[in-house]
Amino acid sequence: MQARAAAIAAGDADELVWLVEHPPLYTAGTSANPADLVAPNRFEVHETGRGGQYTYHGPGQRVGYAMLDLRKRGRDVSAFVRGLEQWIIDALAEFDVTAERRTGRVGVWVVRENAQGLMVEEKIAAIGVRLKKWVSFHGISINLNPDLTHFDGIVPCGIREHGVASLSSLGRDVTMEELDVALKSSFETIFSPTHS
Repeated sequence: MQARAAAIAAGDADELVWLVEHPPLYTAGTSANPADLVAPNRFEVHETGRGGQYTYHGPGQRVGYAMLDLRKRGRDVSAFVRGLEQWIIDALAEFDVTAERRTGRVGVWVVRENAQGLMVEEKIAAIGVRLKKWVSFHGISINLNPDLTHFDGIVPCGIREHGVASLSSLGRDVTMEELDVALKSSFETIFSPTHS
């Protein structure tokens, strides 16, 4: 990924987005607080160099690594992050999920009723990026149907007040392929046409 981003910065490669699925692991961003790694021996922990704190990646979660040239996109990091959030929000809307951004919290959030009948806010997608020479790498993760108990080994993104959600926990029966189609369509609307 870093090699591809460097090649894009040098003008030797085209922009690229990878959609992948990882085995269970935790990743630590540059702002990760060691106290937020609650279960350090549960899964492998990878130092990533991306922004943000601890997050979980694993089966049932779509991870998107976006290697995009911000020199062509206004050189505005905040606008880029908002674009990534909107990419996810628009994709989830395809499955009748109302997802939203929150001021002061990077990522994508949903509001739902919990078992006690209270309305709660939960994170359904995380964002962690890094830029080098105005080319982005790392990116997004969307919870399709992962084992949500795997998030218990960390304080996700350093946020203790809110839990995590998935399309499955919201009652949406969506395949990874269907999510990918929605992601491709919304990416083209937000960023630019893609080539398969």
